[in-house]
Amino acid sequence: MAIPMHKLLVDTCVWLDLAKDSDYEKILDIVDELISINELSLIVPQTILDEFSRNKERVIKESGKSLSGVIKRVKDAVNKFGDRETKQAVLDQLNNIDYKIPRLGESAAHAVTRIEKLLSSSDIVETSDKVKLRAAQRAINKQAPFHGGKNSFNDAILLEIYADCITEKKTAGIKFSFVTHNTSDFSLPNGNNKLPHPDIESVFSKIKSSYYIKLTEAVQKIRPELVSDLMLEHEWVEEPRSLSDILEAMNELTDKIWYNRHQNWLCRIETGENRIVAKKDAGKHSLNATPREVYNRARKAAKEKEKQYGKKNLGPWDDFEWGMLNGKLSALRWVLGEEWDFLDT
Repeated sequence: MAIPMHKLLVDTCVWLDLAKDSDYEKILDIVDELISINELSLIVPQTILDEFSRNKERVIKESGKSLSGVIKRVKDAVNKFGDRETKQAVLDQLNNIDYKIPRLGESAAHAVTRIEKLLSSSDIVETSDKVKLRAAQRAINKQAPFHGGKNSFNDAILLEIYADCITEKKTAGIKFSFVTHNTSDFSLPNGNNKLPHPDIESVFSKIKSSYYIKLTEAVQKIRPELVSDLMLEHEWVEEPRSLSDILEAMNELTDKIWYNRHQNWLCRIETGENRIVAKKDAGKHSLNATPREVYNRARKAAKEKEKQYGKKNLGPWDDFEWGMLNGKLSALRWVLGEEWDFLDT
């Protein structure tokens, strides 16, 4: 049996919310795939393009901003009132979350670009005078989406354009869907918000025209097995390392590189290339500790590292392995804001 073509009108609020969703790629990949196999097309009124363009910068700017403020306040509260035994574990988790927040803005910007490209490549529907008149009549009659008392003219235009698309000629075999997150204007009041408001329910039917408040549910109805397969593919996407994972690896690399440098220093002392001088010969820029004390502390620290990692895991390394250690440390420090060549231990 042939699979029917589906046409979706997706409200601006849905696209804007999708741009803020960290899982936006899942749904956009599904929409792109369904369009590429000619089983889905989008109904895009010009008003949706205009509204999306007006609000996209705000979405990018605000993405993660409010969450960052919440995290800061929670960390302050944990520092002041947290249980001493569990405080550090809680702060580590909050730091991991805080570390990921800047990527939300980058993710939103990428999502906005993809959505704009998707919308612009669809057939754009201009607003006719007839549509404007019917929208105005809804306002006069205080019918949904005007029943709440606010100016919902653009919402009414979307609804009337959708109604026109359904009644056009040559729509036999085509199924339509209207998708919105604006349940206060379009959904059944004080009831099941998955159902349309009584003022607009005549636009929808069981077979030809459907009402949805989730884009995922709308595309799931088109090709359930394809959507399930594509969703499964996204489950295998690797999560970025947490801040605690990065710091743990970075500290281990720092320790191992320091230990190697320490062993080279001991070798130079044993061969006479370097020597431990008396305090009076060390010069005015020497440490408060005597050179012998520094030497003893370093030997003690080295013993602790041997106990921590096992001596066999602390080298010696050939040139390639030594380069890998320093390269890894450099990369991790760069991720956290240091310069590439910062390898001090």
